[in-house]
Amino acid sequence: MSPDLHVSNDRGERVSVAHHGYASMPRTHEDVAPSLSIVIPIYNEEENIPLLVARLFDVLSSMPFTVEVLAIDDGSTDQSFERLRDEAARHPQLKAIRLRRNYGQTAAMMAGIDHAAGQVLVSLDADLQNDPADIPNLLAKLDEGFDVVSGWRKSRKDATLRRNFPSRVANWAISRISGVKLHDYGCTLKAYRRDVIKDVRLYGEMHRFIPIYARWKGARVAEIPVQHHARAHGVSKYGLERVAKVVLDMIVVKFLDRYFVKPIYVFGGVGLASMALSFLVLFTAIWLRLFEHVSLIQTPLPLLSVLFFLVGTTSILMGLLAEMIVRTYFESQKQAPYAIHESVNL
Repeated sequence: MSPDLHVSNDRGERVSVAHHGYASMPRTHEDVAPSLSIVIPIYNEEENIPLLVARLFDVLSSMPFTVEVLAIDDGSTDQSFERLRDEAARHPQLKAIRLRRNYGQTAAMMAGIDHAAGQVLVSLDADLQNDPADIPNLLAKLDEGFDVVSGWRKSRKDATLRRNFPSRVANWAISRISGVKLHDYGCTLKAYRRDVIKDVRLYGEMHRFIPIYARWKGARVAEIPVQHHARAHGVSKYGLERVAKVVLDMIVVKFLDRYFVKPIYVFGGVGLASMALSFLVLFTAIWLRLFEHVSLIQTPLPLLSVLFFLVGTTSILMGLLAEMIVRTYFESQKQAPYAIHESVNL
């Protein structure tokens, strides 16, 4: 049995709570803020919402701690928000937020994280392919001392060539590049401790990379198999074009990991390589003129040399500008380029 989980009550006191197969937190009249927040991004899922809410609250009703459910309608064009409004009338713990337009799943996730009040956050899709019954398993793994627990759709019920194969390739590439080895980055069903994601800002399609951001902050990341069901209603919002987005986002993540505080290393490296190539091309042109008697007018090498030199100079200047922008960012936001995990007598 894992050791007791320690949480803070609304008076800031440390409370030890017993285990019941998942992260159990006491429900008392003194508890004001919820202990667990469920974040669900939604886009055109009107047929799935009643079933999802019924299954979700059936699972949550067996958990002896306070819970809130944040359903983020990402600008749906169907009756999704009306269904959420009806369900919220029956379940006070359900909080529905409607975005002005369709910003994408990452923005919807960010809205849910920003408005969540729980000490632990769990995210899942609204298409009923994630199973709410797996939530206690995620929380139990969290109790073992992990900060992020990611679901792994081990027996995935999607199209083999159109969905599964590209996903496996992308997951392999992301694991290799980031150093955080997970089988399934695309699974929305994940559990997080609030302190590891409270300062994470997500853009583009980067919600799948939250475990990587958390690992950067020193968080312990785990992965467990979860159930996956075939879609019963509606259509998938993703296609093969997602692969290109994942690759580009991974480049951004890698840049932020290694070069965010020293962008001159990237731009300057490209600039120096381009300038070196410029001189090599120039020397080749001079050698051809002196020993092969090839006129400089007959070869494009002089123009290429000038082009590479200009590209190199521009890259170095861009690196200097990026350095100034980074310094402005940290100083204006009063943020340090590091994070303290623990201190004594500070």
